[in-house]
Amino acid sequence: MAGVKSLAKDTAIYGLSSIIGRFLNWCLVPLYTAMFPADEYGIVTYVYSIVALALIVLTYGMETGFFRFANHERYDNPMVVYSTALISLGVTSTIFIIGVLCFLTPISASLECAGHEDYIAMMTIAVAVDAFTALPYSYLRYKQRPVRFAFLRLINIGLNIGLNLWFILACPYLYKSAPELVSWCYRPDFGIGYIFLANLISSVITLLLMIPEMKGFRWRFNRGLWREMICYSFPLLILGIAGIMNQTIDKILLPVLLPEGSESMAQLGIYGANYKIAIVMVMFIQAFRFAYEPFIFAQNREQGGDRLQAYRDAMKYFVIFAMVIFLGVMFYIDILKYFINERYFSGLRVVPIIMIAEFFFGIFFNLSLWYKLTDRTIWGMWLSIGGLAVTVLLNILLVPRMGYMGCAWAALGCYASMMVASYIAGRINYPIGYNVPRLAFYFLLALALYGTSIVITTHIGWVDMTARSILLGVYCLVVVKREKLPLPRRLPFLK
Repeated sequence: MAGVKSLAKDTAIYGLSSIIGRFLNWCLVPLYTAMFPADEYGIVTYVYSIVALALIVLTYGMETGFFRFANHERYDNPMVVYSTALISLGVTSTIFIIGVLCFLTPISASLECAGHEDYIAMMTIAVAVDAFTALPYSYLRYKQRPVRFAFLRLINIGLNIGLNLWFILACPYLYKSAPELVSWCYRPDFGIGYIFLANLISSVITLLLMIPEMKGFRWRFNRGLWREMICYSFPLLILGIAGIMNQTIDKILLPVLLPEGSESMAQLGIYGANYKIAIVMVMFIQAFRFAYEPFIFAQNREQGGDRLQAYRDAMKYFVIFAMVIFLGVMFYIDILKYFINERYFSGLRVVPIIMIAEFFFGIFFNLSLWYKLTDRTIWGMWLSIGGLAVTVLLNILLVPRMGYMGCAWAALGCYASMMVASYIAGRINYPIGYNVPRLAFYFLLALALYGTSIVITTHIGWVDMTARSILLGVYCLVVVKREKLPLPRRLPFLK
C-alpha cells in the first residue's frame, strides 16, 4: 500500500505540471479560435499532428528503455545507461535537423505549408530539441525528483504561453500605435507562424535550463548496452508510432477523406478545437504515466509479496479518478465550452466520445505493464499495429459519411479493441488478477449517471448545474462507501 501512496504522491506532483501546463495551453485555444479562421487553425492542428509523430520516431522508445536498463540487475551503473542513451538521441536529433533542412521545400509542400518553409524549419528544430530533452526529463523521474521535473515543465509552458500572448496580442496592438517598438521582431503577415516560433524559443531555453542534468558524470557510450537498448526499445518505437498515429491519423486523414468542397481544413479546425476540451482526460493519463512507469519497474525489482496487489490497486484508482474527471467535464460542459469560440460549438458532440476513447487508452496503458516487465515488448507493437488498422479502417468507412464525428467513433473503436486485446493477452501471459466486475461497475455507474443528466436536462442553467453536481456527489459517495475510504470529520452524517 505504501508503494501505491508513493505513486499517488508522485502522480499529483507530475500532474501539477501536466494539468496546470495543459490547462494554460488550453487557455490559448480561445485566443487561436478568436484570432484565426478555422481553416488556418486547421493547418496548426495538422502540423502538430505530424510533430507528435516525429517526436515518437526521434525518441524511439529510449525513455522506457532507460528505465528498464537503469533498473536492470546486469547494469549496476545507471549513469552509463543514461549517457549512452543521451549520446544516441543527440546524434539522431542532429541528423534529423540536417536531413529536413536539406529537403525543406518539398517537405513543406507535402505538409500543406508551401510558401511557408519557415514554419517547418522552426518546428523541425523544436521537435528535435524536445526529443533530446525527453531523456533528461526521464532521468528526473528515475531519480524521483518530481519538483524539479514540474519546475522545468512549467517554465517551458510559461515561456510558450507568454510568447504566444506577446506575438499574437501585444505586438499587433503596439504595431498600430508605436510600430518602431516591435518592427524588429514582428511582421503582421506572419500569422500562425508565431505559434511555431513561440514553441521553438521555449524549447531551446528549456534545453539550456537542463544543462545541470547533463553534467556531473562521465559521458560514455557503451555499444553493447546500446544494442540491447535498441533491441528492447525498437518494438516500443513501432508501438509508439502506431500509438501516436492512433491519436493523430484521424487529423491527418480527415482532409484527404472528406469530399471535395467540404472545407476540410475548417472541419479539421473545429474537430481539433473541440478535441482540446477532452484534453483533461489526456492530462490525467499523462500525469499517471509519468509516475507509473518508474513505479512498476521499481516494484518489479523489489519482488515483494504485495507487488501484484499494488498493480491491482493502481488500476482501480485509475478507473475511479478517470470517471470522476469524465463526469466533471461532461456535467459542466455548458461552462467549459466557452474555452473555444462560438463558431466551433458545432463540434461539442465529439467530446464525450473522445473522453471515453482516451479512458480506454489509459486502461490499455495500465495493462501494458505485463509485456514491459517480461521484456516481451513485441506484444505492444502488435497490439498498437492492430489498433492502427482498426483506426484507419473506421476512418475510411465513417469519415466520408459522418465528417469529423467519424474520427471520434474511430478513436473509440480503436482504443476499445486495443484494451480488450491487451487484457486477454495479459491474462494468459502475466495474470495480475484485476477485479474486472468492480472496475466495470465504476465505469457503468459513471455512464448511467451521465445518461441520467441528459434525460433530466431542463435547459435552465442553475437547475441543471445543481442536478449534475448532486449526481457527481452520488458517484463520489458510492466510491467512498464501497472502498471504505475515511470520511472527513466535518461530515459525520455521511459515516
